Amino acid sequence: MIASGMQPNEVTIVSVLPACNEFMYLSLGRAIHGFVIKSGLEFYLSLANALMAMYGKCGAVEAAKSLFDSMSARSLVSWNTMIATYEQNGDGAKAIKFFRRMIAQKLIFDSVTLVSAISACASLGNLDAGRWVHELAMSRGLETDVRVGNALLDMYAKCGNVDSAREIFGKLPPSKGVVSWSTMIGAYASHGHAKEALELFDRMKDGRITPNSFTFASVLAACSHSGLVDEGLIHFNSMKKDYGINPTVEHCACLVDLLGRAGKIIDAYEFIKRMEVRPDIAVWGALLGACRIHRNTEMAELVVKDLIQLDPQNVTFYVIMSNLYAETGRWDDAALMRRKVKEHELRKAPGCSLVGTNKTTFNISSTR
Repeated sequence: MIASGMQPNEVTIVSVLPACNEFMYLSLGRAIHGFVIKSGLEFYLSLANALMAMYGKCGAVEAAKSLFDSMSARSLVSWNTMIATYEQNGDGAKAIKFFRRMIAQKLIFDSVTLVSAISACASLGNLDAGRWVHELAMSRGLETDVRVGNALLDMYAKCGNVDSAREIFGKLPPSKGVVSWSTMIGAYASHGHAKEALELFDRMKDGRITPNSFTFASVLAACSHSGLVDEGLIHFNSMKKDYGINPTVEHCACLVDLLGRAGKIIDAYEFIKRMEVRPDIAVWGALLGACRIHRNTEMAELVVKDLIQLDPQNVTFYVIMSNLYAETGRWDDAALMRRKVKEHELRKAPGCSLVGTNKTTFNISSTR
């Protein structure tokens, strides 16, 4: 368009910017921002909002904040964009702080604002802040908005309040979709209510709601926690056969966990070797956890070889093997594992709990 001599306007730029909403296109987004300034278009509010959204999606949070601060006038979209930028880039605390600042200025929020604010509370596990935002939603009659309801469901589930999640689910309209059902199933599954999770899955199918990948992740987790091996295998095979869903590495990790918990260590190992997707630390870690539970040192030694290839500096694998050797009376081998940790100055992966707990966790939140 530019090469042909046609001068773009603010509508053109707003249409082009979403194409830059990935980190690899940040430099292009900055170039377009420079073009906007040279063309004298930076005073259009819709364009400033689009630029902020682009920076947020590209992870350039400070650039988005700088643009927000420089705006002479702001709309609801401006505030929503900045709150979403913090939330989507993992800074839930600043997202909530920005939302509080918005409320303090007596600005009117909408369902989009609430979804970001509630998601920020969920990411922090901040139940008190989540309840406060929930009260604000009720004050505006937005509690039954499906997007807000899904966010509240996810927030209460992540904060461990299954009863409140169930209450929100019951208030959603009958037309609620797969995200609502999947989130509630996930809430049950992740907090040990496997029976309720599987019953709700049956209700979902009876209501002709087609399950998605997230639904099956929660269903498989529920089967694993209840030791329902046959039912878990049926659901796993049903994904592709009945719904055309290719199992992801997460689904495979959950099936390995299911087989491993039931003591079917060899079956789990053979399944990993047949996987169509490449097994990762979560998959091998689920099997290693099962090996420790059932004190199968021979298989654990095979598994650790694959884990070390994936992450050779992770101390967790050595610690688990050291404990397993100690539990089975192989004290020399346990001491050897501890020496390897010291000799190689291995590290523990921050926040890593997939290995050794025999618990696989899935993020089934999809509120937007």
